[in-house]
Amino acid sequence: MPADKTASPTVSSPAFPSIDHSNALYQRAGELIPGWTQLISRRADQFANGVSPIYAQRAKGARFLDVDENEYIDWVNAVGAIILGHADDVVDGAVKEQIDRGSIYTLNSPLEIELAEELIATIPSAEMVRYTKGGGEACAVAARIARGATGRDIILFCGYHGWHDWYQAANFGVDPESGEYPFAGIEPIGVPRALAGTVIPFAYGDAAGLAQLLAEHRGQVAAVMMEPARSELPPQGYLEEVRRLTQAHDVVLIFDEVSCGWRPALGGMQEVTGVIPDMTVVAKAMSNGYPMGAVVGKRAVMEAARTMFISSSYWSDNIGLIAALTTIRELKRRNGVAYLQQVGEALRAALNSAIADAGLQGSCSGIAANPYFSLTLPDGVDRRKVNTLFIQEMARHGIHTLVSFKATLAHGEEEIARTQSAATAACHLIRRALDEGDLDKYLVADIKKEPFRRLVR
Repeated sequence: MPADKTASPTVSSPAFPSIDHSNALYQRAGELIPGWTQLISRRADQFANGVSPIYAQRAKGARFLDVDENEYIDWVNAVGAIILGHADDVVDGAVKEQIDRGSIYTLNSPLEIELAEELIATIPSAEMVRYTKGGGEACAVAARIARGATGRDIILFCGYHGWHDWYQAANFGVDPESGEYPFAGIEPIGVPRALAGTVIPFAYGDAAGLAQLLAEHRGQVAAVMMEPARSELPPQGYLEEVRRLTQAHDVVLIFDEVSCGWRPALGGMQEVTGVIPDMTVVAKAMSNGYPMGAVVGKRAVMEAARTMFISSSYWSDNIGLIAALTTIRELKRRNGVAYLQQVGEALRAALNSAIADAGLQGSCSGIAANPYFSLTLPDGVDRRKVNTLFIQEMARHGIHTLVSFKATLAHGEEEIARTQSAATAACHLIRRALDEGDLDKYLVADIKKEPFRRLVR
């Protein structure tokens, strides 16, 4: 971090919070943990490195306290895993009661069946269920089942589906939009080269491109796995055409709803769009912060897993099961989808007001439960610097966020008002930096790094 950028850019702005303890811990982590963190999205360079906190000591509701005793309003929410709010009393209470009865048994728990019934009643594509502990391995299980059910090897994909070999093998190929690696900056080190050509990316929204791939690999494609949406609703008719193409080629259609599920509708984007896949992968928000994931799907496909070796001791531990069961029921009881829509719309309006107040061009748009902040910039302006400056200034005012926002049921009027105030100050500073043509003058943090390119917004 440059030593000469310590002055506050505006007289009225508060001082940057001290994160000395966070930084010291991060330095220790670098000596003990390859890559510093277990999740790339938690690395310091994913935020405003030098200003944003790196370690937290507790969280409750819509806020957390970092290890330096700074409190933040949280709009990242464990990369979407928190949906009711941090340390929700009802979910945590159910977990604590279950711990007293045993966190895992030698025998199976009836909770496995109870959660399966809840998922089948909630997700349109669900007729049978298998469990995991996270989204990435759930995608790997879905890929295994699809290949086993069809006897074919190739998977066509669009979006982000985890770190496992089956998927990272795509980096031996190219992104159909840029001609570069599908995952920018992530080389397929350690992935067997024998997997090259077994997983092929296609561009979101390009049904013709998908049709061409299906034709080129006719009779070889086991599945199309895709994120049906992230921040924006899919183009009109696009998912319907994907569904038609997969049926015409007798290919399993898998929706990865790990990130886009639960918030726009409890049944996911398939409930919103009416396009029903053969299989669905869910995780993250389904258990409000406790490790849990699931693969659900139509009986005709899922039955294949009966004779496949897919097995793990902790996939059906009682903690994940009760957390997921309670979270889903609480979302229904609290009318969670409607509330998230309300909060998201209020947040979009607040951020759009901040943009307008500063005289900038741009918008906060996208799906209400997961909107994103984007400015229209002059040619030649480095968007990474602008985004980092926004994240930096939000952190200065006690708001932990990226340029996208994950609402929870714990966010309310006070959080939105404080976020609007912080965003207004941030936008005014960005406007000043743009007018002066010198973003570096106001950047205290290192420029945010992008961990990988996604093929769907």
